[in-house]
Amino acid sequence: MTVWSVYIIRCADGSLYTGIATDVARRLSEHESGAIGSKYLRGRAPLELVFDQALGDRSLASKIEHRIKKLPRPGKERIIDRTTQLDEWVSELQELALRESSVQ
Repeated sequence: MTVWSVYIIRCADGSLYTGIATDVARRLSEHESGAIGSKYLRGRAPLELVFDQALGDRSLASKIEHRIKKLPRPGKERIIDRTTQLDEWVSELQELALRESSVQ
């Protein structure tokens, strides 16, 4: 099984970008090259990887990414500082997935 991670990049202008990838180092390289990275990050170099965490499957990583993107900046900073635990979100989403699969 491929392991997906969620990551947060801090741009030169101080903005934060959240994404998911199977290889965060490769994805950061792609973002830095500008050729196949996110359009949002073009022209915002240098980029600094400030957070990454392996999560599991793509579905879970996408759900966590979505939750992070909905947070205001202080919430994202707490994740970066590891004062907000993603483990609670991960557990909650895994339990929900189990309940949904048992219903089907």
